[in-house]
Amino acid sequence: MGSTLLFKGRICLKPFYHQGSFFTLNSSIFKSSHLPLSARSLCTRDPYPTPGARHTDRRSDAQGGDNKSTFQNREEDFRDGARRGKSSTLRQTPAFPKSVFAAGNAKRTAEIQKRKAALFFQKEEQHGGEPERRTSRGTASLQPPDRPLSAAEWRDLKESRGNAPRFDTRMMCTLFTTAAELNIAKSLLTFVATETGTLSYELLLRYLTLCVRGGHDAEVFDVYEIMRGNFPALDTGASSLFIQSFSRTERWREAIIILDEVKKVFTPSPRNYGEIITAAMLNGDTTTAWALYDEIIEKGLTPHQETWEALFKAAGNPKQEEAMSATEHQERLLGILLYMRDNQIYPQHSLTSTTKAWFERLSGQKWTGSWTSATPKGVCSCCGSQLEAIKLTDEEYQQLKDRVMADIIQGRDVFKKTTPEELESFKAFVKKKPAFDVVVDGLNIANINNDKRLLSETLLAVVSELELQGLTVLVLGRKHMLWPSRSWDRNNMKLIQQKAHCFFTENISEDDPFLLYATLHSGNHCRFVSRDMMRDHKACLPDGASRRLFFKWQRGHQLVVDGFVTAGKRVRFQSIPTYDTIVQTSADSWHVPYDDTEDRSTYEVPQKWLCLTTKH
Repeated sequence: MGSTLLFKGRICLKPFYHQGSFFTLNSSIFKSSHLPLSARSLCTRDPYPTPGARHTDRRSDAQGGDNKSTFQNREEDFRDGARRGKSSTLRQTPAFPKSVFAAGNAKRTAEIQKRKAALFFQKEEQHGGEPERRTSRGTASLQPPDRPLSAAEWRDLKESRGNAPRFDTRMMCTLFTTAAELNIAKSLLTFVATETGTLSYELLLRYLTLCVRGGHDAEVFDVYEIMRGNFPALDTGASSLFIQSFSRTERWREAIIILDEVKKVFTPSPRNYGEIITAAMLNGDTTTAWALYDEIIEKGLTPHQETWEALFKAAGNPKQEEAMSATEHQERLLGILLYMRDNQIYPQHSLTSTTKAWFERLSGQKWTGSWTSATPKGVCSCCGSQLEAIKLTDEEYQQLKDRVMADIIQGRDVFKKTTPEELESFKAFVKKKPAFDVVVDGLNIANINNDKRLLSETLLAVVSELELQGLTVLVLGRKHMLWPSRSWDRNNMKLIQQKAHCFFTENISEDDPFLLYATLHSGNHCRFVSRDMMRDHKACLPDGASRRLFFKWQRGHQLVVDGFVTAGKRVRFQSIPTYDTIVQTSADSWHVPYDDTEDRSTYEVPQKWLCLTTKH
């Protein structure tokens, strides 16, 4: 906007006075067209199992002891506990890494379901004619002009819209969403000020948003002066926008002043911190950058990946080395990787590329970075290093077991999931039985084919497959499954009870807590079968460390039926990884799993790795 315009703006704003969230002026004084603006129990076990029954399981969990369980491609051990003399072969799909936890799997499944739905509606249209067209609330949305308008033209446009309430604010939002020219927004401000003698805080905030998004930093400076002079305080939105804009200019240090004011009222966002950290690093002020970074960590916030990228990119700047030694700076950057490890954070490809470049330019260390993947046995395809096993240590296992019992199974109100009597009955039942190898969520698995006529048949097929492997199986179900019906065949249910231990809860009880209890109680070798990703249960855990430990255990113990259960064919299970997907390091290497897709769900892990090594 320039100094001349700022001078005009200040002259025009001298008559403004506070009026709630507005400031007003005499419309005859406002002549400039350039003013800026701002802008989610029944238990059975037949002692004489019947062989040869069909196998179907939708939710089963396999657990094993010291015996080796061979997958179809004999790629990994199935058990590491005490199985006492049984050998078993768990059929898993040979394709690796096809897994419910593989990045992008949820997105692909959703797309398949969407295509199926589209085909369904297409058929409906063919039989039912033209579908009824739906009208959205935005039908009468404002259309922005393609050039700056005079006050008279804006008045005519407003009248053509029936003098709609909040016309100015809605139009400014439209200008923002359509990325209109700045001069059009300025002309709207001139009209509003001339017409009403008032510019609201909200309107200024909308204009500020437009200026920041468009990179009009000079305009932002003028808006800052105006809002500072006419309003007693700035809200969160305005403060964040000013920090963003100031941080990318020579006036970046003023963003620190705004940040300090924000701290008096609430905790700034990681993005607020990150934008100033980036500016400090670009301007060679390492001390300020790392001091603000330490504040983020102390407040329990998670830095944005753009912040980490800025720290890695700016490393090696001669100005920075004067304030911090190269060795100290290197230790701080390696600390970022360890933070990612401890918090199970996966860097995006851009950050990983920056990290790779930083390692490779470290003086005298001869690091080499390569994009790679891991073999099914957890070996780096590039350097041959063995990745960390996904198996929990004894200490981790006991810690998780205690937490799950306290926070998931019992929780704050045990009556929401079961009754104390039923829970105690189940504990006594589990205590009397041998350690299970697999715990099956019966109702979940029975519904795998979405055919209500085949529920018991599907469950029987999965249980039979597990029993065929010589595994000790527990099936958890609900009492209504024992009532003969079209879905629950009496003979199928009898066969299931012969092949596995069974416990049937009340129909209103949640079965997942029982599944988790039985699996964890049986030992670290025990697995469970289910399609449920357990996100609600994981959320019940009190802290991030416990939730990450639960997720690690889940990935190493959850069996998922691969595809559908088909009559006459054996049941297959998706592969379970043998290695943990986290940032890991040794004396001469770093291995960083990274995101190369935007399709990864929160319960999925990346399949691509960056291998950094000094081996040559």
